[in-house]
Amino acid sequence: MILTGENPESIADALQALASGQLVGLPTETVYGLAADACNDAAVAKIFSRKGRPANHPLIVHVASASGVTQFARDVPEFAQRLMDAFWPGPLTLILPRQPGVAAATAGGQDSIGLRCPSHPVAQALLKACAQAGMAGLAAPSANRFGRISPTTAAHVEEELGTDLLVLDGGPCSVGIESTIIDCTRGCPVLLRPGVLSTAQLEAACGCAVLPDEPLESGHTAPRASGTLESHYAPRAKLRLMDAQALRTALQVLLSSKPAAAGAPAVALYSRVALPNALPAVTQRRMPMDAAATAQELFAVLRELDATGVALIWVETPPASPEWDGVRDRLQRASAS
Repeated sequence: MILTGENPESIADALQALASGQLVGLPTETVYGLAADACNDAAVAKIFSRKGRPANHPLIVHVASASGVTQFARDVPEFAQRLMDAFWPGPLTLILPRQPGVAAATAGGQDSIGLRCPSHPVAQALLKACAQAGMAGLAAPSANRFGRISPTTAAHVEEELGTDLLVLDGGPCSVGIESTIIDCTRGCPVLLRPGVLSTAQLEAACGCAVLPDEPLESGHTAPRASGTLESHYAPRAKLRLMDAQALRTALQVLLSSKPAAAGAPAVALYSRVALPNALPAVTQRRMPMDAAATAQELFAVLRELDATGVALIWVETPPASPEWDGVRDRLQRASAS
């Protein structure tokens, strides 16, 4: 059931559902989340079950403001506070030491927890209503089946999880890929998952170097985080990343082979370079030249191409420049399945 998120009655209905231990589809600026009371272990278990997600894969807790951090985290380092000051509300998740006895199921049993303050007005309205009702935060991973393409519209959520789920419609997500994740438990910021925030932006805000994620010394384990598995964000079709020349070559080989039957495209293309129109064998979407615009539409385009029934989706590899890191990360993981 999709409800208009801007309607106060919809927020009240969602709050009632959450308070009774049910799940709610929640719009954020990044992707739509599948939300439950982060401190209700039984409700959180429903998230794992509905998504088909292993229970030891931690979820991110969404809070209305930075003031909610102390409900879930302890020993917040100064650089983490600077990042909150700079980017919250916004598409940034911080991994922090977890308060003992709080949200253990949400944290996947770890002694750390991921926290984010989303900027989407519907998410903010619901989180503030939850806080006023004594619900400190919402666990909300992406509202899709585990490992599949993340949803960026309310309709995507309904397609993935069914019509019985209450979904607040906040329109298409403005960012379009999941939040940047920074591990703040190692004494310095460590990038676990890139997003739309660049390393340069993060370093300028926190006043120190943001390190890449690397294996720790023997006997030490880094916190697990959402969306960092090698294979993730995958369509049903096999996704392959290729540079522009490889795309041209592969397309020539395809066109020289036996043509596909009318109405049944063999391959879908998503590329920045113009390629020959190869109907009916190929369906094509042009990738924006701008990284932010590509991020905003990425998952919706992959869903659209996947829905054509193709067996293969060929995607032009994004540029190696920093602003494309988040998009490149999602496509590399989508192609790993």
